[in-house]
Amino acid sequence: MALRNVLTKEDPGLYRKCRLITDFNSRLHQLLDDMADTLRTQSGVGLAAPQVGVLRRAVIVLETNVPEGEDEYIIELINPEIIEASGEQYGPEGCLSVPGEYGLVKRPMDVKVRAQNRFGEWFEVEGTGLTARCFCHELDHLEGVLFTSRCDRMLSDDEMESGEY
Repeated sequence: MALRNVLTKEDPGLYRKCRLITDFNSRLHQLLDDMADTLRTQSGVGLAAPQVGVLRRAVIVLETNVPEGEDEYIIELINPEIIEASGEQYGPEGCLSVPGEYGLVKRPMDVKVRAQNRFGEWFEVEGTGLTARCFCHELDHLEGVLFTSRCDRMLSDDEMESGEY
């Protein structure tokens, strides 16, 4: 298990556009494994490579929409792009790179992503609710965009605790 440091909003690398991944090798596999270990210890639902200092187009998302009794699992997305989006959801969003801060963000309710797996094979995956929000959030990181630039307003601690926003 290898943990990576998660960069915070002060780091200029978080605001840079990431490059495509062309080598599907053991270094990429190690990055993805390290990102998964890091995500688990941070109790997050998604992590993008630039958040751990790697300016490449790789993200992982925890699929939380699973039937009762089944385990949540990680979806690895290499060179992802959103190919369909529909519906709308509006609510609080946070980020491991912006610890302790939350803002109200509008996102699609349903999203379909086309990406490659760790071996370079193309696939499509659909997400709804939190998973759709997370797909959008993490793909924004690949463009150098943080949720703070997409939110209508940041929430106070009192608003987050009460759920009244």
